[in-house]
Amino acid sequence: MSVKVERLLVNYRTLEEFKKFKEYGLQELSMLEDLQANLIEDDSESPFYGIYYGDKLVARMSLYKIEARFDKYFNPPHEYYEIWKLEVLPDYQGKGYGTMLVDFAKSFGLPIKTNPRVHSRTFWEKQGFESVSYDVERDLGENPLIWRPEGVSLLEK
Repeated sequence: MSVKVERLLVNYRTLEEFKKFKEYGLQELSMLEDLQANLIEDDSESPFYGIYYGDKLVARMSLYKIEARFDKYFNPPHEYYEIWKLEVLPDYQGKGYGTMLVDFAKSFGLPIKTNPRVHSRTFWEKQGFESVSYDVERDLGENPLIWRPEGVSLLEK
């Protein structure tokens, strides 16, 4: 069975699928409210990407593009992506789906930032992500990990 990363439509079916993930929370509930108010239906600009196995969503992530003017990590300032909520359902872990999502994000050729959840740092390090020097004002209690394409330098504080 061939699997690929695809942009997820913001619709009732996708929201139903999201309820199976541990990281289901306020963001999805807000989307559900928007749907119920008929503000969004099959929004093509969805930040959600996922992998279906058959007709079941088994892995997903949110991928947000951050404008260079908001960059506090790279020198010179860069547009970059931020990955949130990368998650693979337990029965499908260890099969490469998380790596497929990360590789998809890397394919855009921009730096990537993420904030690893508990027990996920090893996964991110295997994907080539590295810690940045903690900066209280910039990181606000987060411990971001960064992936940089060749030729992109970290901002030195």
